[in-house]
Amino acid sequence: MSKKAFIFDLDGVVVDTAKFHFVAWQRLAVSLGINFTEEENEQLKGVSRVRSLEKILKWGNKEIDQKTFEEKLIQKNEEYLEMVETLTQEDILPGVHDFLLRLRESEQPIALGSASKNARPILKKLGIYDLFDAIVDGTDVSKAKPDPEVFLNACQLLNMPAKNAVVFEDSIAGVQAANNAGMISIGLGDQKNLSEADEVFESFLEMPTDYQHQLLNKTK
Repeated sequence: MSKKAFIFDLDGVVVDTAKFHFVAWQRLAVSLGINFTEEENEQLKGVSRVRSLEKILKWGNKEIDQKTFEEKLIQKNEEYLEMVETLTQEDILPGVHDFLLRLRESEQPIALGSASKNARPILKKLGIYDLFDAIVDGTDVSKAKPDPEVFLNACQLLNMPAKNAVVFEDSIAGVQAANNAGMISIGLGDQKNLSEADEVFESFLEMPTDYQHQLLNKTK
């Protein structure tokens, strides 16, 4: 049986922690007297924590010193992690768990490729940590998406060439990163936002039942 590397982003693909990020960033913005909207939060998907705070400060036309900058990042992460503590297997997005189990049954290599620095504890809270053969998160990479570093590292750990990889992403930057690496990009979410992806689905439940087999024969 042919094999492909199946690489999953975390936030918005496996679990919806985007809502936690939004609440934590919004609290931080309010503490600085900045109005922060859901539309702006969309632009932070797949973006590193440091870069996200830089963007919020720019939108709010604010400047803070380096010490305050570091303190705000710590505060944001602590609030986010408090919310992450409430996660259970029930929070896995619809259809994802079954899709992962089917990949496992057919012995396809599976990796996580996420900008999140909290990917490992989140997967453990969800009870699916052991379903992944490799995990590459924000602690392992220096370049943010749309740079493909995170996905290329995942392929390396799986011992698979980039051209044989399929990436599941919910962000524009993530789709671009997959495309930049020459990988098949599957968008999860709004067709309009993710038009650069090779295929787009609202969720894993929308995919045909034999979709993983279709992907094994799909080329870029």
